[in-house]
Amino acid sequence: MSSGIAPLLEKGAAGGRLTPAEGLRLLESYDLPALGQAADAAARRLHPEPFRTYNIDRNINYTNACTAVCDFCAFYRPPKHAEVYVLPREELLQKIEETVALGGDQILMQGGLHPDFKIEWYEELLRDIKAHFPRVNVHGFSPPEIHHFTKVSRLPLREVLERLKAAGLGSLPGGGGEILVDRVRREITRGKVLTDDWLNVHRVWHELGGRSTATMMFGHVETLAERIEHLERLRQLQDETGGFTAYICWTFQPEHTALAHLLPAGAFEYLKTQAVSRLYLDNFANVQSSWVTQGEKIGQLALGFGANDMGSLMIEENVVAQAGTVHYLSLETIRRVIREAGYIPRQRNVFYEYIDEYEVSPGAESSHNAAGGQLAAAT
Repeated sequence: MSSGIAPLLEKGAAGGRLTPAEGLRLLESYDLPALGQAADAAARRLHPEPFRTYNIDRNINYTNACTAVCDFCAFYRPPKHAEVYVLPREELLQKIEETVALGGDQILMQGGLHPDFKIEWYEELLRDIKAHFPRVNVHGFSPPEIHHFTKVSRLPLREVLERLKAAGLGSLPGGGGEILVDRVRREITRGKVLTDDWLNVHRVWHELGGRSTATMMFGHVETLAERIEHLERLRQLQDETGGFTAYICWTFQPEHTALAHLLPAGAFEYLKTQAVSRLYLDNFANVQSSWVTQGEKIGQLALGFGANDMGSLMIEENVVAQAGTVHYLSLETIRRVIREAGYIPRQRNVFYEYIDEYEVSPGAESSHNAAGGQLAAAT
């Protein structure tokens, strides 16, 4: 281990608060095994149980019409484009029915920034979903969408969120975060929410008693210092509200986008950034692996670099797939990679509550400790 970062790694692993300068020093390091061991220690301190989790949901993109222009997005279409769609309600409900049949309890529902739909359209959508599937959690509408709703409907943010919650919105995803630095956001997108307003959507939702997730898409035009600035903004809001359930980061997928000339960040950069994120976000309970962008092996290895959750079965995924990255894992594969990493797989909901039936067998705890130690040594 590089002697220069050893004290910082010990501090972060123990739950000490890293400064932005210290976080940057770690992100500038190339000592991946040391970063992984420290992040794994932090994850084990927060999650000493022998379980690692996953959930079953479906990413339903109700429309691809979008008034914003994002250089990193291969999914959206301008509102007048021939390939614009709005998912028929019957088809959307059928997708939810299929998800429930596979054991899912949630849908992740996001779309573009549609220029014509006002708040009433989304209220009707939510009520229709809840009427048919009252027990399914709608993890829906990213902060850019919510901010867009306020503009189209000419309503205050709090009222929009209150009405969506009353109509059946259960939790907010962290989509559209990219890098929470306005220099970066202005360079890669036009017509989309900037940093303070993105954060404020979560802030007000948390004030209303809601929970949400936080994300970071990195490996495009940002600097390492700007990645740390992103983490700092998330940590500050979590100090203020405590409303984030989890953090998920992934590498930008450039194929078929206006930024296709950029070299994609690889597994090294992904694991390093996730490890530093786990150490820096001392007030976040959960970190998800991003096997959707990284594939099975690196997704599994992420469990030794600070992740305590394998994310979703992801019955359907369209946005990353449009950028040319397609990884699909079956439920049994997700459970297997968790077991191979030395843990017991458990299904959870969006609030990280176990929703499966399980009894710890004799010796499971000691087996977990032994296998987990081997994984930590391997990283």
